[in-house]
Parts: sequence; C-alpha cells; structure tokens
Amino acid sequence: MTQAMTSALPGSRRLNPWVVVWLCFAVLSIVMSARQVVAIMTDDWTRTLGWSKTFISSGQSVALVMVAIVAPIAGNLADRYGARVMLTAGLLVVAAGLLLFASFPVAALYIVGYGLVGGVGFATANMHLISTAIAKLFTEQRGLATGIANSGATAGQFITVPLVTAGLAYVSWQWSIIAVALACVGMAVVIWVALKPGADAAAETRKAETLSQEPLWTRLRFLLTNPTFHILYWSFFICGVTTTGAIETHFLPYAAFCGFPPVPASGVYGGIMAINLAGMFLSGWLTDKVNRPLLLGSIYIVRSFSFLVLMHVGTSYEMLFVFAVIYGIFDYSTVPPTASLAASHLGLKIMGLAMGLISGGHALGGALGSFMGGYLFDLFARYTEMWWAAFATAVLAGLMVFFVKENRRQRGLILAPAE
Repeated sequence: MTQAMTSALPGSRRLNPWVVVWLCFAVLSIVMSARQVVAIMTDDWTRTLGWSKTFISSGQSVALVMVAIVAPIAGNLADRYGARVMLTAGLLVVAAGLLLFASFPVAALYIVGYGLVGGVGFATANMHLISTAIAKLFTEQRGLATGIANSGATAGQFITVPLVTAGLAYVSWQWSIIAVALACVGMAVVIWVALKPGADAAAETRKAETLSQEPLWTRLRFLLTNPTFHILYWSFFICGVTTTGAIETHFLPYAAFCGFPPVPASGVYGGIMAINLAGMFLSGWLTDKVNRPLLLGSIYIVRSFSFLVLMHVGTSYEMLFVFAVIYGIFDYSTVPPTASLAASHLGLKIMGLAMGLISGGHALGGALGSFMGGYLFDLFARYTEMWWAAFATAVLAGLMVFFVKENRRQRGLILAPAE
C-alpha cells in the first residue's frame, strides 16, 4: 500500500487495496444502471407519454453534455479531496435526479431531473474518477485493477437491465426508477462508511492539500499542448459516439424496430454486458503485458466491424448474438489502456484532471451519437445511417491511437521530465 493511495482514497488505508477495487466495481454497477434507464424505457415513454425518440434522445444528450462539463471539475476535485467525498456526492446526486423525475413525470422535469441533475451525478461518480483512484493506488497490476474496477459499469447493466425491464413489465417505470435511486443512496452510505479516514490518513490528506500545486491554467496548458492528450481525448470522443451514443441509447430501440420482443432483446443486451465484463478483465491484463497503443487501436478497429454485423441483423437471433459477442469484447475494453496511457504519458499528479477532460470528451461524443441516432431515425425511419457513422468513426479512432508511442516510464510532476 502506497502513500499515493491515501491521497487517492483517503480512509482506504486500513483496507486491502483489492477491497477498494471491488467497492469501485459496485459503485459503477449502480450508476451505469441509472444511466441506462432511458434506453430501457424509450418505447414505453413514446407510447404512454407521447414523446418522440428525438426528444427522449435529447434528454440523454443533455445528461452527457453535463458529464462533459462537470467531469473535468470532478476530476480536478478528486485530485485534491479524494474519492470518498466525490463518489458519495455523485451517488446522492444521481438518486436526487431520478427521484425528481419519477415523482413528477413531465417533459421539463425529465430534462431537469435526468439530464441536468442526473448528469452532474453521472460525471462525479464515473469511470474517470475511479480510473484515477486505482492508478494512484497501484503501481504493479494497474491495468488489471483498472479493468476489474471499471468492469462494474458492464456488470451493473448485465444484472440490472433485465431486472429493470422486468419491473417495467410487471409494475411501472416510475417504481423501477425509484428502486434504482434507492440503490444509489444505499451505495453512498456504504462508500462513506467503508472509506472513512482514520486519524493518520486524515492528517496526511490535510497535509497533501496544503502542498503547493501548479495553477489550473498551467496544468491545462500542459495538457492542451500535449499530442498524446489530444489523441486520447479525440479517440475517446469517438468511443462515446460508438458506445454511449450508438449502442447504450439505441440498441434496445433498434431491436424493437427489428421485431425482437423487449425481454429477449434485453437478455441479449445483458449478454453483451456479460461478454463486456470478460473483455474488461482481458484488456486490463493485456494492458500490463503488451504494447498499449497497439492494443487500444486494435480494439477500436475490431469494434468497427461489429456495426457491419448489426446493420444486417434483420430478424435473426443468431446474427444478433454474433454482434453481441464481437461488440461485447471490444466495448469498455478501451478504458484500461486509455487510463494507463494517461497515467504514464500525462502524469499521476494531474490524472484526475486529465481523465476528467478525456471522460468529458467521451460524454460529448455520446451526446452527439445519442442525438444523431434519434434524429437520423426520425429522418429516414431506419438506423442504417447511424451504424455506418459508428463504423467509420471507430476506424478513425483506431488509426489515431497508432500514432502514440509506447513509453511505460512514469511521469511524476507535470512539468518535470519523465522519470
């Protein structure tokens, strides 16, 4: 256990670091389930509330824009105050946004509750904060630990998406959302108690807060003039287009458009998440072993081919499962190599800010993809154009990443040469 661990996760000093990894896993499981409720309920809202898919997608886009705005701020605060405060706050804000909309299901409060308030929570209890905390906690097996912690984002969807879909079928969408919100509150209590700092950890945290730091503009200027940062940022922007935007928002509506019933379709989606879980573990392990730019670029390139499969699904369950396997392996598997490259090429000291900005780029890409999918469907009454756009952008992201040079020497102070 390292000194950096205290600043990353104050209060976790008495915990085995792998316990912290699994706590982060649980946080992401719940938060990503909350984010996914829109995709699950799109068709029901269209039928019962009379909302267009463009409007519903716009609510998702608002949430993602908020993530893009707030994620760098949350990352910067995480560098200073640690994960306990930020994760707890994020979970509670997500719960507040969901409860607001579920209690008063009108269009304006959907945008405010899920989009604005929920977006702040999604940005605060997010993979960029957890990736930063894990990077500061581990030196050996950093990639594997990052993969396991962030795989909670897929595990949560694998477990809870079918449950929420079943709740939608047997009770109501309001009660399903309320159940997710209560789960967020319960997890916030667990994090606050489990990561409570001891006296020595609190003292070290206060000492770290008094240390001189480069001004924010100095850190931003370093990042904005760094070619590796731009490659990681724009490739992750495209990652958002092809994952959050294309699949998380539009896969279930597309499956319904193809004629698949809701429960089997959500089961296939859960299968994607299960495969994704294995893909994250494998990607994290490979991140510690192989050339990371080659790994990351290859993930984007292979992911692109899954969209060619998807546009030819028709009514075939077999083709739907082929897509699930290809896409599932290469979905969230971008996170461990991206976080690892940020740690080594940009530096641990500003990793929260860097990953916050990169995560913000992912959210902006997701917002674009989410809105574009709904808009193109309303325009052409099909999803083909969306899948072609996802294919082309994924190829572009892979080619971009190949320009990063592998260098595992750890950068310390942001303006100092790599050690």
